Formats: sequence, structure tokens, C-alpha cells
Amino acid sequence: MKVDVDIGLARPREARGIAVLSREVIETGLDWAWTPGRVLRAMADASTNVIVAREAGLAHPIGFAIMSYGEQEAHLQLFAVVPARRRAGVGSELLQWLEATARTAGIGVIRLETRDTNRVAHWFYRSHSYVEVDRLRGYYQGSEDALRFAKDLLAAP
Repeated sequence: MKVDVDIGLARPREARGIAVLSREVIETGLDWAWTPGRVLRAMADASTNVIVAREAGLAHPIGFAIMSYGEQEAHLQLFAVVPARRRAGVGSELLQWLEATARTAGIGVIRLETRDTNRVAHWFYRSHSYVEVDRLRGYYQGSEDALRFAKDLLAAP
């Protein structure tokens, strides 16, 4: 079932919830790298967007993304949707917001990494026209490989 969400920039008071969701669904089994302080620093960085998906009536965001922007490329650093809201269009809406923003900024490519074992993420990104471009050995704290994906926004419809 599709969930009706509002996508927008994260507020400082949402940093803790973003960090906790990262810890629970992305950083499982790793040291906690995306702490509330680091999320707040990302929010304050002019070359980074921290966005959230908000569902009416809920106190905490149901999804988020953190993406940094360079001259020609963007790096999707972190991306998650709460498990109860997956496969309801939330992730797709977050990704579409990021891609539209990148295109507006003149960015040609978005790159990202996922855990080698995260088959659901691989499927999700492939379904949005991202292609696997590299394997990074020991990328996650030396303990797990990553797959790097990229999307050429200039070639994408």
C-alpha cells in the first residue's frame, strides 16, 4: 500500500531519530558512525542535504537520506526507510527528490555504496536505473565489502 508522505529538509530536532534509524537498519553489526552529532554536522554543511519523509500523524520521520554534492557528482551517503514502511513508495519518493535536486544543481552523476550482502538495496537501486560500477573490499570498517552503484542523470529520462 502506497504511503502519503511529505519530503523535506530535516530539522535539527530530527537528527537523533535519523541517527538511531541508521544505527538500527544500516549500521547493524558495525561501530556507530552516523551519530546524532555527525547528522547535525551534515545538516549544517552547505554542500549536503539531509532530507526526511514525514507521514501525517507520526512524530518521527519514516525515512531519510543524506547526500553531498560536488561540482559534477553527488554522493548518496546514507539512505533508509523504516521497515514497516518499505515497499510503499517512500524510498522511491526520497530518491526522486534527491535526483531532481541534483539535476537542478547541474549534477551529472549520483554515486552510492551498499553492503555487499544487502540484496534488497541492490534490487531497489537497480530498479531506479543505478548500475553497479565497483566492488570495494573491506569498505565497511574493514569487515564487509561494498558494492558501488552510480546513475548518469544526464542519460536518464
